[in-house]
Amino acid sequence: MATSLESLLETRDWILADGATGTNLFNMGLEAGEAPELWNETAPEKVRALYDGAIGGGSDLFLTNSFGGNASRLKLHDAQDRVFELNRLAAVIGREAADAAGRPVVVAGAMGPTGDIMAPLGPLTVEAAADMFEDQARGLLAGGADVLWVETISAPEELEAAALGIARTGAPWCCTMSFDTAGRTMMGLTSAGMARLVEGFAHRPLAFGANCGVGASDLLRTVLGFAEAEPTLPLIAKGNAGIPKFVDGHIHYDGTPDLMAEYAVMARDCGARIVGGCCGTMPEHLVAMRAALETRPGGPAPDIETITGKLGGLSSASDGLTGEAPARAPRRRRRG
Repeated sequence: MATSLESLLETRDWILADGATGTNLFNMGLEAGEAPELWNETAPEKVRALYDGAIGGGSDLFLTNSFGGNASRLKLHDAQDRVFELNRLAAVIGREAADAAGRPVVVAGAMGPTGDIMAPLGPLTVEAAADMFEDQARGLLAGGADVLWVETISAPEELEAAALGIARTGAPWCCTMSFDTAGRTMMGLTSAGMARLVEGFAHRPLAFGANCGVGASDLLRTVLGFAEAEPTLPLIAKGNAGIPKFVDGHIHYDGTPDLMAEYAVMARDCGARIVGGCCGTMPEHLVAMRAALETRPGGPAPDIETITGKLGGLSSASDGLTGEAPARAPRRRRRG
């Protein structure tokens, strides 16, 4: 039976989400430049292992292997006509894993950015992007996803398009943006700006927040910015496991399980109801995060000095809420 995120939010103080998709799949043999979504068909056992790793680590919610499953990204692999089926398979495998967990686990259909630049700076209109998001959403829902999960968005116009496309399906959804440019998204949106944006959607998400970005300290500063805006919707925090470093030809994240446990507790105390990891976050990190959330009582929101003292320094002095917006420098990205 499908598990409702709404019911978990009504009955739980916190919900543990999953960790990395890309990092885990690369460890299983995914090659750079290869579309992970194709593995839903060609290597379903590895995708199932990804989901089982999150469930075994204690996650109450995991994202499907469908981050790049929209027509624009799949076109890079000549698979733009397979949006529905590849997303459906991602959710089918997830549904099977969740139903076998023996406890309530939410299957969240992951939906990343199109990779195209939104009008007026680029060629992609809101309406065209909404069609892409709708097509992807329908595949995920057909496969058994409980909720749709839009993540790593930078442009407010693209988030508006996702909201419009999902609204056509009537499905519940969540969304996160990446605040990686001096406290703002790459396209200049602040944490307060996102809070205002999502509150104004006709089809509002169940929860919103931040994922990826730079380090965990930066992400928690963003969560504090959300909380200061006094939103009516629950908050999400999905931070990277430390800072990426190039070691022996591979990207390595230096965040230990102990560091991610500290991050999880502070994310909860900053106001996040859904706490997870992003790039570099492995099952062993999730185990430590769940143990910390279960055993350490809640406390007041930490200040920036406490956050940086435990998790490391910030990437910039600005929280994005004051001063000039950074110059826009759009680029393609894939969730780690």
